[in-house]
Amino acid sequence: MIIYVTGGVRSGKSRFAMDLALQKSANPVYVATSRVWDEDFARRVKRHQEERGPEWTLLESERNIHLLPLAGKVAVIDCVTLWLTNLFVAFEYDVEKSLAAFKAELDMLANIDATLIIISNEIGMGVHAETEAGRKFADLQGWANQYVAAAAQEAILIVSGLPLVLKSLQ
Repeated sequence: MIIYVTGGVRSGKSRFAMDLALQKSANPVYVATSRVWDEDFARRVKRHQEERGPEWTLLESERNIHLLPLAGKVAVIDCVTLWLTNLFVAFEYDVEKSLAAFKAELDMLANIDATLIIISNEIGMGVHAETEAGRKFADLQGWANQYVAAAAQEAILIVSGLPLVLKSLQ
């Protein structure tokens, strides 16, 4: 099962996803997809680590997330934006190759018997990117988000810390 959680920066989506995972499992998995790019980002990572208790298992992977031991688990994958950044850089800013690789990876994840709570950012709702690479990435993010939302059984938009259910099994 895929549960898609999206929203803006600091909207509360990670907290919501982690609370949801703890409702579904006493020992959830947190999959960090980020690379630590600089000191500011290192501080963000540290803050996220401090928010999680000892019940969490941490797995880190910039790509090939389907190879992680997720079967039978409840896992929070945080987040699509950072995962896409890794692909975008690896494919030298080629949107089509990055999106194809992302879709293939998501398809493989969807075949794992697990509950995957996948977090993403709605970056297209913010400021128009100043650079060509930024605009290409915003397009990539939008298309990737649509793909995850279509594959998900549930989709939730977090706005100002409040969940808005977009798609539900019920």
